[in-house]
Amino acid sequence: MPWSQDEQRVLAQIERYLCDDDPRLAARLESFNEELERKEVDRQRAALPEPAPRRLSRSTIIILVSWVLIATLVATLLIMVFQHDATLPM
Repeated sequence: MPWSQDEQRVLAQIERYLCDDDPRLAARLESFNEELERKEVDRQRAALPEPAPRRLSRSTIIILVSWVLIATLVATLLIMVFQHDATLPM
């Protein structure tokens, strides 16, 4: 339940008085608040769902398969050319 503006003002005034009166207490409270904020951020991150693994799109798969087929064709043609050159008499 949120606090009213009057309550927030009174709490801020108490905090200022405490900080002015005891700087060591203020430093300890500051570190305590930072730790609470870190824990809250960690808790929020833990509550987030894990992102789903990305899948390759259909066009990416088609391009990859095309490159593999082209590379296979080039390799086959090179093998045929080298075999033909090897069988020619010199």
